[in-house]
Amino acid sequence: MNDLKTTNRLLLLLVIPTMFYLLKIIGFILIPLVAAMFISLLFLPIMRRMTRFGVPKIGSLIVVFLLIVLGSFITFEVIQLAAQEIAQTETGFFQKFIEKLDLLRSDIVSLLGMGNSASFGDNLFGNGDSLKLGDVLNMLRKTTTGLLMTIFFVVLLLAGSFNLQVFLKNFLFKQQYASVKTFRKIETGIQKFVVVKFIVSLFTGIGFSLACYFFDVDFPIFWGLFAFAINFIQMIGSVISVVLLSAFALVQLDPTGTLLAFILVITGVQVLFGAILEPIFMGKAFSINVVTILVMLMLWGYIWGIPGLIMAIPITVFLKITFDQFPKTKSLAKTMDGPKDTLKDWLVPRKKTKA
Repeated sequence: MNDLKTTNRLLLLLVIPTMFYLLKIIGFILIPLVAAMFISLLFLPIMRRMTRFGVPKIGSLIVVFLLIVLGSFITFEVIQLAAQEIAQTETGFFQKFIEKLDLLRSDIVSLLGMGNSASFGDNLFGNGDSLKLGDVLNMLRKTTTGLLMTIFFVVLLLAGSFNLQVFLKNFLFKQQYASVKTFRKIETGIQKFVVVKFIVSLFTGIGFSLACYFFDVDFPIFWGLFAFAINFIQMIGSVISVVLLSAFALVQLDPTGTLLAFILVITGVQVLFGAILEPIFMGKAFSINVVTILVMLMLWGYIWGIPGLIMAIPITVFLKITFDQFPKTKSLAKTMDGPKDTLKDWLVPRKKTKA
C-alpha cells in the first residue's frame, strides 16, 4: 500500500505540469471558451427571467445578443473618443514629452554616477524597428479572432449546446441536487464579482479622468479608460495605473505641490474604490486571501498571458466553490479564505459579548 501511495504521488507530480503545459498549448481555444463561460453566466438569469414571462428561447437569445452588440458599440465609441483625443494633440507635444524624459534621465544618471545611455527618443524612434507594422497587424488579428471565437462560444453556451450544470453532474457530483446547488453558487459568485468589479473599475476610471481634468493633465479620457480596463487585473492593475499616470504627470507637471497633490488624489481614488469599497461589497460571497490571489495571478498569467491575468480571479472563485463541496478538498478551500467583513460589519458596530 505504501508503494502504491508513493507511485500515485509521483504520477501526480508528473500529471500536474503536463496538464498546465497542455493548457498553455491549447490556450487559443480555451481562453475564448472560458471567457465565454463566464460571460454566459452573467446573462443566464436574464434568460431565465424572460422564460418565466413566456418569451421563447430564440427571443431571449436575440435580446442577449443585442445587449452584447450594444456593449461592444459603446466600448468602441469610448476607445474611438480616446484615440481622437490623442490625435488632436499638438504635434510638438510628444517631442516635448520625450525631451523632458531625457532631462529626467540625465539627472538620474548623473546622480547615480552611471554612464550615459541612449535617449528615450533614440530608443523609441531611432532605428524605426521598434514598432513593426507586421507585429501590430498580427496582434490585431489575434485579438479579433479571439473576440469572434468568444462571441461564438457565448451564443453556443446560451443556446444550451453546453450545460455547465450537467457537466458538473456527470463528471463531479453524480447527483442532481449537488450539481444544481454548486452551479448556482458559482453563478452567483461570478456574477457578483463581475458586477462589483465593473462598478468599481468604472468609478475608478471616472475618478482618474476627473483628476486629470482638474489638474490639467493631458488625455483624461484615455487615462480614465486605461484605469477602467486595467483595474480588472486584481491588485496588479491598480498599481500599474497609478504608477504610469504618476510618471506621466511627473513629466508634464512641474515637480511642485501640485504634482504631489495629483498623485495623492489618484492614489486616494484607487485606495477608496479598490482597497476599501471593493472588499466590502464583495462581502462573504467568495473572499479570497492575498497570497492565493498573487499565486493565481502568477500561474494563469504565465499560462495565458494578459487574458489569464484578467480571468485568474473568476477561475479561482470557480475552483474555491467546487473544492468546498468535497470533504477531501474542503481544507484546501479553507486555506483560500480571506477576510469575512461585509458592508454591515463596517457600518454597524459589533455588539460586545459578555465574558
